Amino acid sequence: MSINCIRTLIEDAALSHADKKALILDQESITYSELFTKVNQVAYYLAELDLSPDTRIGIYSSKSIEQVISILAVLSTKYILVPLTKLLKPQQVEYIINDCDIKCIITDSIKHETIKDINFNGHIISYETSCKEISSFEEIYKYYNKTYVCNISGHSNAVITYSFGISGTPKGIVISHRNLINSARVVSQYLELKEDDVISGLLIFNLDYGLNQIFSTLYKRATLALHDFLLPNDFLNHLIEDKVSVIPLMPFNITQIFDEDMHKLPNNDLFKNVRIITSSGGTVSKKMITNCKNLFSNASFFSMHGLTEAFRSAFLDPSQIEIRPDSIGKAIADVELYVINEKGQECKPREVGELIHRGGYIYKGFWNAPEQNEQRFKSIQILKDVINIEGQLVDEIVVASGDYVYKDEEDYLYFVSRHDDMIKTKGFRVSPLEIESCVAKNITQIDASAVFSVENEKEQEEIVLVYTAKSELSSKEILFELKKHLATYMIPSQVIYKKTLPLVQSDKNKINKEELKRALETPD
Repeated sequence: MSINCIRTLIEDAALSHADKKALILDQESITYSELFTKVNQVAYYLAELDLSPDTRIGIYSSKSIEQVISILAVLSTKYILVPLTKLLKPQQVEYIINDCDIKCIITDSIKHETIKDINFNGHIISYETSCKEISSFEEIYKYYNKTYVCNISGHSNAVITYSFGISGTPKGIVISHRNLINSARVVSQYLELKEDDVISGLLIFNLDYGLNQIFSTLYKRATLALHDFLLPNDFLNHLIEDKVSVIPLMPFNITQIFDEDMHKLPNNDLFKNVRIITSSGGTVSKKMITNCKNLFSNASFFSMHGLTEAFRSAFLDPSQIEIRPDSIGKAIADVELYVINEKGQECKPREVGELIHRGGYIYKGFWNAPEQNEQRFKSIQILKDVINIEGQLVDEIVVASGDYVYKDEEDYLYFVSRHDDMIKTKGFRVSPLEIESCVAKNITQIDASAVFSVENEKEQEEIVLVYTAKSELSSKEILFELKKHLATYMIPSQVIYKKTLPLVQSDKNKINKEELKRALETPD
């Protein structure tokens, strides 16, 4: 079996750290030996379904130890994992099921009710025993005790993750087993993770940043303490009780933590164990950094920048976080980052251009999306005016990120904007077209709509919906209808009625969002 697969990490950890706690959730815990046993039992059952190699298996459930077992079990088979965040609505889940042809879904009793509303004819496996027709983990643990052996190639497809943002519908990005190992290795390296670390499992497991919590834990034989954020006090208690030392966060999470009166926060002496905080998925403000420094006084703060098409591109060294808090840092190990203009030439300091990612951690491409692949995955020839490629292989692939950035005089990078007009809010990427399409389909009284974002300190970007109709509709009714079809983080914060919407001078079929945005930011 390849050394470049997660399965190898599970096997090795079970041998070398059998009795060490691998996962914690409240009062429940599981050792590496117990984890390996249960992963094998579920993997054995999945293998006996005798589905074709590379069949997609969805996991649609709330966070639990069983959810992690499911992830590792699928990655121990010939199948491909498709994580489905619990925040998705039934029609969004159904789209992903159809897009990548999911044949089996692993779920819990709560999300099983949602799946009943979906036209899904594949296998369903539940963590809990609920009915005779559906297999459960309880039954699998009871009856599947044979030795399980597998052989996985590092180049094989491992995961397809979906995020909203490339177009009006989500596109899956294909990640190999080698990608997963490489991402665990590089994060463990630059964060200097240790075997005795307890890593907070706050992030959901729908994208690579969240999944990396699991894989980095395995890589270092550390402990992952799972947690679902409900209230700031609950999260802070989780850090104290589980003796957390590493906290992966998104900027939105930082805002949540400090949402309450600062005077009510626990004494920072209680968080002396916390030595590392990481942030990715949005802009980190000076206020966020200050708040983290005050409460987690022993912690180093790593601000990181990743791509949909590659695990990670850059991070800002903690020594620079207060000097240049707006910077996304410099390239991580095994990555070269270039900023080029429209002519393909390297940009001068302070000149804005597109970020090109060369080297490690590039994913395999978008699932069944040739246009997106052509747009993002480019030949090394795109850098022919920047680097010397004479004698190099011409089939090397680089990523044209769609991120517009600039470098300062010391080569630190700064993010400016997204080429494709995506909105980043609460740690998620949101496509305005997704919301506009939902409005057009489900609220027929609305003639036209425009969705864009404005700055908001708490959410990075606040979603605004401007619409025109024969007469003004109730904002509450509009939001009520949208909540039926869209994930919570996609719901607009502002709904504005206009008798008419301005059009772009050069394209009368296109609404002028910039004009709407300016009018909102500078009201009369």
